[in-house]
Amino acid sequence: MRNEKLISFGQRVRELRKNRGLSQEAMAALAGVDRSYMGHIERGEKNITLTKIYQISDALEIDVADLFPRPQEKS
Repeated sequence: MRNEKLISFGQRVRELRKNRGLSQEAMAALAGVDRSYMGHIERGEKNITLTKIYQISDALEIDVADLFPRPQEKS
């Protein structure tokens, strides 16, 4: 069963990684996780721990809150 929150989080991680010009392998190395695990995160297949979330935010040099997608503002 697919969890839309995990998928949305993973898409946000992928977006931020690509915006910084990082390969999945480089991102995984910076975050201290295996490349295949990073792929699982980006595809929304893993419900990761808070520790991993902090590792990812540190690797991207952003605040943890910036990893979470924000709802689109209604016009």
